[in-house]
Amino acid sequence: MAAPRILVAEDEEALAQLLQYNLDKEGYRVAMALDGEEAMLLADEETPDLVVLDWMLPKLSGIEVCRRLRASRKTRNTPIIMLTARGEETDRIRGLDTGADDYIVKPVSMTELAARIRAVLRRVRPGLAEDVIRHGDIILDRVAHRVRRGEREVHLGPTEFRLLDHLMQNPRRVFSREQLLDTVWGADIYVEARTVDVHVGRLRKALMLGGEADPVRTVRSAGYSLDLDN
Repeated sequence: MAAPRILVAEDEEALAQLLQYNLDKEGYRVAMALDGEEAMLLADEETPDLVVLDWMLPKLSGIEVCRRLRASRKTRNTPIIMLTARGEETDRIRGLDTGADDYIVKPVSMTELAARIRAVLRRVRPGLAEDVIRHGDIILDRVAHRVRRGEREVHLGPTEFRLLDHLMQNPRRVFSREQLLDTVWGADIYVEARTVDVHVGRLRKALMLGGEADPVRTVRSAGYSLDLDN
């Protein structure tokens, strides 16, 4: 399978070089654009597997590039992650409403960006899923269906395993109960939202059985995220 092609549109030279270096290191094929018009040309030359798109670009803004990519038959389903210094909720909503799949506020954590890219690509190209994923001292092995925390084996039921897998693919990202229901249980299965709380409680208990810190953060009125800084 060919390495995924990522189109990066970023006009800050230092950040553009940092993104190029880190994405190259991750094994992606990277195409760099310094303005919105160049981004559209590169997207037309070879359809990218994913676009990392700065909001503030010369010639064409990131929002306009996003809108045009979504209007094009070739790129209408291409995942787009917006990078921006604009952190206000109205701006985030505008970016997502225009068609972005995800949104990261500058300054950009390269570790977080790499995790977000992997998560988005896994949804569109499932074959990219890694057999073993890590977050902090938690290790999840999809093939062996085993979880370890430090030196301790963690015993999870099937639902808790899928829940942890999803949260570990998207570290520090907050998911509502409804989003977790759709992803972990399936959109066609009717389960009450409070069922998520029960399974999160079981997951927490299993992960903290050895007296470790709680890795699951509850965000009031929003949902849950895996947020463990080790």
